[in-house]
Amino acid sequence: MAVDMDVEELLIIEDSNLIIRQAQGEWETRDIKLIPYRKNVEDLSKWFKSVEFRYIPRFHNELVDALATLASMLPYSGNIHIDPLEIQIQERHGYYNAIEIELDVQLWYHDIKRFLKTK
Repeated sequence: MAVDMDVEELLIIEDSNLIIRQAQGEWETRDIKLIPYRKNVEDLSKWFKSVEFRYIPRFHNELVDALATLASMLPYSGNIHIDPLEIQIQERHGYYNAIEIELDVQLWYHDIKRFLKTK
């Protein structure tokens, strides 16, 4: 799609360090099933002025995971137009969890601790 849109500079972000290192050519691709994909990445990279592969840890990738989950729930025939999705990031969470602790209640490990002390 990026080739068809005449994109010149491409940033590819992935949460698999293995895939990023293999795509950059830093690590060898040994799995025989993945070698054609690596070759395809090399061939496609020639269409762009620059291609950057960036690793992002999975725990920083929550928004992408949420969008992928949302996309997997929507039927798509391939011939329809989908309007862009506008996302607003809030400064704080939209939910609130409160846990009230009663001061006179023993902690969860009280009985275990007493057993270990007294046998």
